[in-house]
Amino acid sequence: MSVVINGDFLCRNLTGIERFAYETCIRLDKIIEKDSIEIYVPSNAKFLPEFQNIKIVQSSKNCKIFPLWEHIEFSRYAAKNKLCPLDFANVTPFFRPGIVFIHDIYAKLYPNDFSGKKDRLIKAYMCFMYRHAAKHAKKIITVSDFSRQQISKVYGIDPKTIQIIYNGWEHIKNIESDSSILQKYPELKPKKFYFTLGSLQKRKNLKWIADYASEHADELFAISGKAISGMVSDDIKALQTLKNVILVGYVSDEQVKALMESCKAFIFPSYYEGFGIPPLEAISCGAPVIISRAASLPELYGNCAHYIEPDNTKVNLNDILLEKTEPSETVLKKYTYQKAAEDLKEILKNY
Repeated sequence: MSVVINGDFLCRNLTGIERFAYETCIRLDKIIEKDSIEIYVPSNAKFLPEFQNIKIVQSSKNCKIFPLWEHIEFSRYAAKNKLCPLDFANVTPFFRPGIVFIHDIYAKLYPNDFSGKKDRLIKAYMCFMYRHAAKHAKKIITVSDFSRQQISKVYGIDPKTIQIIYNGWEHIKNIESDSSILQKYPELKPKKFYFTLGSLQKRKNLKWIADYASEHADELFAISGKAISGMVSDDIKALQTLKNVILVGYVSDEQVKALMESCKAFIFPSYYEGFGIPPLEAISCGAPVIISRAASLPELYGNCAHYIEPDNTKVNLNDILLEKTEPSETVLKKYTYQKAAEDLKEILKNY
């Protein structure tokens, strides 16, 4: 045994990075030899996956303060058993750096988005971890060429040494749509509203929707998302005052699928994304997507999406939707968890 996966993502809701980690590990489990890789899981994990080949080792320790788990308990276990750590979430043990996914370097490039006391601590910790991983990790993996070039430029790393493994979308195929969310909000009639999904972080650029909605009272918007600490857009308050914006809060995967299937279009005005999974999920549900011409999004979605500028609302979404796009199969075939697992397996052969 040579590699141990940090299973702390099983202590959090499966969104974003956690979803990517879980779905990739499920598929990795099916293509490796039995017990050739371990996953070390905190005792307070929400659930344990039913792996056949990845060996699950559950710790007697909780993961309540993630830095302590990462740099003490997980690091101790890896060192004791002479294993190379694999982290999916932008950090690697301080005393035993290993293989790490750096999805983006948001905290480094947008420090002003972290305004509260707690958020400034998060920013400082993440910036320290980016640099630590860049200088000491055995291998850096990221999720787009955009992120690879940024990491390379900021930390002076040869981009050829940074591997790209893209995100996927197949999880949504196994989710049964729950239309109860549409019954709860009867004004959300099929193909009559725009839908936005994501955390309520500032980079999600809800200001764009607030400004556009205030100028187009005849258009209806539904926004789903959970606040992350204090990194909540100030424009949430503005959105709450608009009669044509419905804040549905954090909803289940089943309800998200129903909203994606029913919306007029999925809109994603983020000004910074390392990848951006929600538009891929929406495409797989048959929804047209309107995304920012910013960060990694044009690279990843190419001509399969409609585009807006993240700082310009002087457009008409109905006109934008009339523009032709390429078939969705182009991106659905290119970005899969299965391919992510196969690419990761190839990397792990060296460790």
